[in-house]
Order: sequence, then C-alpha cells, then structure tokens
Amino acid sequence: MVILTALPFQTQIPRHKMTESSRDILVTSALPYANGPLHLGHILEFIQTDIWVRFQKLQGNTCYYVCASDAHGTATMLKAEEQNLTPEKHVNNIKASQISSCDNFLIDFDNFYSTHSEENRHFSEEIYNRLNACGHIEKKTIKQLFDNEKGLFLADRFIKGYCPKCKAPDQYGDNCEACGATYTPADLIDPISALSGSTPIEKDSEHYFFKLSDFTEFLKEWTTDGHLQDPVSNKLQEWLDAGLQSWDISRDAPYFGFNIPGTEDKYFYVWLDAPIGYMASFKNLCDKEGIDFNAFWAKDSTAELYHFIGKDIINFHALFWPAMLSASEFRTPTGIFAHGFVTVNGQKMSKSRGTFINADDYLKHFDPEHLRYYYASKLTSQVDDIDLNFEDFLGKVNTDIVNKLVNIASRCAKFITKGNNGMLASELDNPSLFGEAKAQQSAITDCYENREYAKAIRLIMKLADDANKYIDEKAPWALAKDPEKSDEVVAICTTGLNLFRLLITYLKPVLPEMAKATESFFNAECDWHTLEPLLNRQINNFKPLAKRIEKKQIDALLAPPTAEEKPKNKKEKKKDKPAETEPSEITIDQFLAVDLRVAKIISAEAVEGADKLLALKLDVGQLGEKQVFSGIKSHYAPEALIGKHTVLVANLKPRKMKFGISEGMILAAGNKDIYLLSPDDGAKPGDKVS
Repeated sequence: MVILTALPFQTQIPRHKMTESSRDILVTSALPYANGPLHLGHILEFIQTDIWVRFQKLQGNTCYYVCASDAHGTATMLKAEEQNLTPEKHVNNIKASQISSCDNFLIDFDNFYSTHSEENRHFSEEIYNRLNACGHIEKKTIKQLFDNEKGLFLADRFIKGYCPKCKAPDQYGDNCEACGATYTPADLIDPISALSGSTPIEKDSEHYFFKLSDFTEFLKEWTTDGHLQDPVSNKLQEWLDAGLQSWDISRDAPYFGFNIPGTEDKYFYVWLDAPIGYMASFKNLCDKEGIDFNAFWAKDSTAELYHFIGKDIINFHALFWPAMLSASEFRTPTGIFAHGFVTVNGQKMSKSRGTFINADDYLKHFDPEHLRYYYASKLTSQVDDIDLNFEDFLGKVNTDIVNKLVNIASRCAKFITKGNNGMLASELDNPSLFGEAKAQQSAITDCYENREYAKAIRLIMKLADDANKYIDEKAPWALAKDPEKSDEVVAICTTGLNLFRLLITYLKPVLPEMAKATESFFNAECDWHTLEPLLNRQINNFKPLAKRIEKKQIDALLAPPTAEEKPKNKKEKKKDKPAETEPSEITIDQFLAVDLRVAKIISAEAVEGADKLLALKLDVGQLGEKQVFSGIKSHYAPEALIGKHTVLVANLKPRKMKFGISEGMILAAGNKDIYLLSPDDGAKPGDKVS
C-alpha cells in the first residue's frame, strides 16, 4: 500500500492575512440532483457559497465558482421514461430550470455544467483506472435487493425501511437522514420497494468495491487536520473508529450513467461520478477561458479548493472523496464547509404542510435579495439548521433593510438632489462617525472570510442604528426650514449618504443588486478597498431601493394548493359525505404497508397543558424506544398502563406537536369508552402483528 500524507493546510490564519498577493481559489456547491426544480434548501447553500465567492472577488482574489446538475442514476432514468423523454433530454430540461432559478437568486456561477459530460466520463474512468491499478478495487458477489414487479435491481434511493443503527423509519437504502449512518440496502430493517411497494427479494450480483479501509490512517489524519468543522471531524472519528467498510461503486443495468471500463452491464454509482463533476465542470471552464486546470487539481497544487455542502452528504465528501483523490494522485480539498437543513416555520419542509417551497414559487411573491439577506443573517460557520420563520422574515426585512438601511438614504437624498442641485458637501458634518464605521472594515472582513455572516450582519446593522440615531439627532428636515442652515443640512445629509454607501459596500456580497443601484445613485463604485467618503460631487436622483413585505404575500406563498394545482390522480373528498359510512376499501398491498408491532409501555405520564393526552414511552424491541402521544387520558390512569403490551403503528411518519415528537400511534377500540388493543400473552416487544 502506498503511504499517503495530507497536504499542508491553514484554517485559523487565512492566507490573505499572511501575504498581500492574490489567492487562487476554486469553490463548489453540492450538485443538485436532476430530478426536479430547486427548493429553498438548495438556495440556502447556493446563497451561502455565492456570498463567500463574491466577497473573495471583492478582495481581489482569483476565485472561480463551479457547479453542475447531478445527472445520473435510476431516478433520472425512470423520471425520463415517465415523461416519454430520453434521459439526456430530461437532464437538459432540469439543468436549464436549475440555472434559471439560480440566476434569479443572483447566484453568480463561473460555470454550471452537467455530470453527463465527456469531461466527467474522462475523469471518472481515469480515477477508477488509477485506483484499480493500485489494488484499491475489488470484485465481490453480493446479494442485492431486486423488485420482481419492476424487473430491476433497486437503487438505494428506491429502497426504504428502518435504519439498522438508530431504527428511524422511512430511511433510504444507503444512509440515514436521522443519525447519518451509512450502510447497504440489505442492512435495512423491513425494506420495501419505493417503486412498487412490494417486498424486494435478494438476488446475487457481482459488484465493484473501493477498499476504503486501505485509507483509514490517511483519513484519520486528514479529517483532524483542519479541513473540517470540529463537530464534523468528531463525528467522522466515530465512524473511523468503528472501522471503514468497502464502498460499492457499481450499479447493474438498466442504469443511466457511465459504464465501468471493461464491462457491458455495470455502471458507476452516481456518488462516484457526482463529486468528480466538480473537476469536470472546472475543466470545461478551463477549456473555454484558457485556465490552467492542473494549477488547481494537481497533487502539488498551491491553490485553495473549498466545497460547500449539506451535512447529510458529509460522509461522501470527507471520507470517500479525499481517499479517491489521494489514491489517484490528485489534490484533496483545502476545506469542506457543511451547513444544516432548512426548516420552514419550525417544521421540516413538507408538501403536505405547505412548507416545501420551490425556489420559483418564492420568487412569485418576494424579492430574491430579501431571502439572501435573511439567510445571511442566520448563517454561521457551524452546522446548525436554519429556520425560515416567515414572521421573523417579515420583521427582519422590514426593520433592517427598509426601516434602517434604505431609510438612511431616503431621509437624506432629497436635501442633496433638490436642496443642493445634487451636489454633495465638500466636507462631512461628523467625520469621526464615518471613521468609526470605516474602522469596522477589518472585523467585517474577518466575518465574511470565516463564514460568520450573521455576525457581519449584526455589526453592519449596529452601524445603521448609529447612522439613524445621528440623523434623528440632527433632524435635517427641521433645520431645512431655516435658509441660513442650508450648508449645515447639506453637510449632515452628505454624512448620512456616505454612511449609507459604506454600509452597502459592506453588504455588497449579500445584496449585489442593491449595491448596483446604489452605485448608479452615487455615480461611483462601492469598492471594498476605497472607503473614503464621496465629497463635492454630483449624485443622481434617489429611487426607492426596497419595498416593505406585507403579510398577505406570506399568506399567498403558504396557501394550500388550489383544486387546479392538486395532483389530478387524487380523489377529492365529497363534501356531502355523511359522518357515518361504510369504510372505503383498500388493497391488500395498502394494508401490508402498515407496520404493526407489539409494544410494551415502559412509562406513562400526563402532558401538561393537554386535557386528553398521555405521553407514552414504548419498548418496540429491535426498533428501540419510541415516544407516542395518545388521547386516552380520560380512560386510563398513567400508572395503570406501565407494563402493559399494546399494538403500535410503527411506520407512521413522526408528527411534531407542541409537546414534542410523536413517533407512531397505538391502537384502541370503542366509541364512548376506549380500550387499548393488546396481544395475547407470549408476544414480545417488536414482534410483527399480522
């Protein structure tokens, strides 16, 4: 085995602190999958990355930002078939949609490409061949889940079941969204096909594996050498200590992707060629712009390489990816920056709750810069989830952008454009106040560099408060009533406008369109390196830069879909249906999809503030413990339930209540009186009920 060492890396003291020379930086966002339009979770990552890239370019650094549409996989193939399109045509349609959405959110890519490209095929084959030549690829015959009804081996995303580690329900076949564990589909508990709902069977198939365990020592060093956030690094140590498993990098035909060299019916797993898509997209840019590809990707490269990703895909980027790169003699990332998920009004994004919001739907109601600002005001360098709370969103946009920031300019501009023929004063009324605001440049620079956007916003808004306080105290509108005070009024308003321009310069990475309008207003660029006040010069008439958000806009965005917008294959409930009817029929497959389990009640207690609910903790055997809220308080004393066995609907989607998360439903019978359903003696927690 070749002994590999990590590249030297510097995180705490950014390179621009050590040298005045320009940095060479390549930045990527995770590739959005080509299965549908972008949503506000995608947009969070793109905004976070775009702000950082714009900041680097404002510093004078050479910084390229590339991305691509993640094209391959069974899901793409099936979606294309459903639409009677070729996979290539479907992918191109989705790519065009994704580019359009990003353009509308002012995401300034240097290149947005596709993983279904000749560049990606070339690098995927090159990396695979290098791994194979060094003995890091092995072939094994494995048992794989097969859908008899569909006639195909099931890709990971088309198998669902209980996580084998934390027992979370409704997890995909490759990794758990709840605990982050990785596993094979065969490890899932009670797997079902997401395509047909049937229970898949096992079939033998020869697959190709990347021997990740060959790189255990390298990864233990690399993951603790400053390339990752501390919580991410700590989590990866748990996986490394548990032992790395070989990674299945192949998939069986039919599959949309690249053939593995030397085979006819084996394809690279999408997660092998997806990160290689970063290289392919950059190579495409290099060929168009005459950029030296090797200067950024060769093993001895001195350029910086950063990946912005979601926390759910950290294992692919921080274990598989650096190991593949090092083994195939390419450079590894300088840093990988993971962020959390987006929730909406405190809830996971959900179509049924109206909180799953597509990017284009947002744009029908709001300015893209409002979301850019809101996300920036929440983002830190940590891996925390971001809650898009629309009440907070309304307040922050109206208060910060409209009432504080833009208000500075709107209050002062007319006294210059109308009162002084558009000429700024030859000196400031309060140069020390401007100097104090200018002195914050270094702190704000550090905030952007270290991705502490929320802290940068707080510093900038504090300066906006100071500027507004100054204008309030000076009250130029009152002084303007006295003609002898006209010069003082112009000097005050010149001070206010220069403070406004300074704040917009600080916010230029976040609000690029507002910065552009401000530059037009002042006839001068908002230049990060030229923060001196504008004096004795002509400005243009002021035009409104932002509008207040109204609650009706939020209501319109979050409104439930109209009858025309609802899926056509779903039957509407009849409004005149009587309260008591015969139950509607279901198929046997629908019934078998309900997972009934024996559960032992190990604790029960009343829920404060709820008249009918008891909080039950249940032992469900191999599925672990679950919490359920049940409306049986009026029929059972809590202490009388402890030790009883009952029946749990174990695969019911967890429901967030104000008292906590309810992870299932226990079965009871009756009308006025309620009786828990209980199994016969001998049943054990976790047993299936059939």
